[in-house]
Amino acid sequence: MVDSRARALTKLEQVLPHRLRRQVNAIHRAMSKGPDNTGSNVADPEIDPAALTAIPACIRDEHHLRFDYSILTGALMRGAGSGRGADLPILVEPYRLVSWQRYWYLVARDETGDWRTYRVDWMSLRMATGRRYQPRPMAADDYTDFVLRDVATTGWKVHARITVFAPAQEVLSRIHAAVGVVESVDDSTSVLVTGADSLEIIAVYIGMLGLDFHVDGPPALLTHLETIGTRYLKAIG
Repeated sequence: MVDSRARALTKLEQVLPHRLRRQVNAIHRAMSKGPDNTGSNVADPEIDPAALTAIPACIRDEHHLRFDYSILTGALMRGAGSGRGADLPILVEPYRLVSWQRYWYLVARDETGDWRTYRVDWMSLRMATGRRYQPRPMAADDYTDFVLRDVATTGWKVHARITVFAPAQEVLSRIHAAVGVVESVDDSTSVLVTGADSLEIIAVYIGMLGLDFHVDGPPALLTHLETIGTRYLKAIG
């Protein structure tokens, strides 16, 4: 399956005249890619190709970016970062675009100076400000890690905290970096904070552990685990 990033870039190349290829090149300089993991049974979000020219151009030129940020009803936990909607247009210092798990995220400083992640498919760009900012960047390799941590702790459509009966380092050695954040409880217990588009993907994450664990919720996840547990038992009965 062609992911949303590839489709968006293809659309971009189709609509841009040759004189704007500089903006396409800006995308590559402004973009990082998070680690791939499992696929998804949820449709990819549609990305406006125009946003993928305007945002990298602002990053390149060190211009403030202004946009409306609308999170659809019922979609708050699906791949959300720390960015939140506001009554007025949001003004940020844009630093990096990160493509991860079929979503695009902007890493930016808000007006308080705090780092935030914003899903690009939820952004509606306003008129360019033309105002420059004095850059205060992260280290180049830190943007992707920030998105992974930020999204894992703020949630997806399905969000879970899983108690694992093993040290944090043991859990970290068994999961992919895209799965989530591991918190140490004590020498023999840790918590995996994870999220995904669907219950099925969370179940895959748990199965990847190969360790004893306990799940308190959400209720839909407990029901799903009971269903697939019964299915697996039938398979060997």
